[in-house]
Amino acid sequence: MPIQMRIYTINRGALDDFAAAWKKTIRPLREKIGFTIPAAWTLPSTNQFVWLMQYDGPESWEDLDQTYFSHPDRLAMSPDPARHIARMEEYFINPVT
Repeated sequence: MPIQMRIYTINRGALDDFAAAWKKTIRPLREKIGFTIPAAWTLPSTNQFVWLMQYDGPESWEDLDQTYFSHPDRLAMSPDPARHIARMEEYFINPVT
């Protein structure tokens, strides 16, 4: 099952606001369309928000991600939580066995 780690550097002073908006809007929609989110963290010392997202289903990751971004609930997010993101990093990760 693919797992992606996302590291967002958040604009100064907006980490708590972003985390609250993520919890209220982004996470529920991601889970509604089929992603699983096993964990998320804030790193106040670096003003970062880190989370894991996984998906194990018939659609490709890219197709499901596009479904998220074109979903009416995502388009209706106002104000858009992404306004707080200064930098995004996305990495597919593999467990060490």
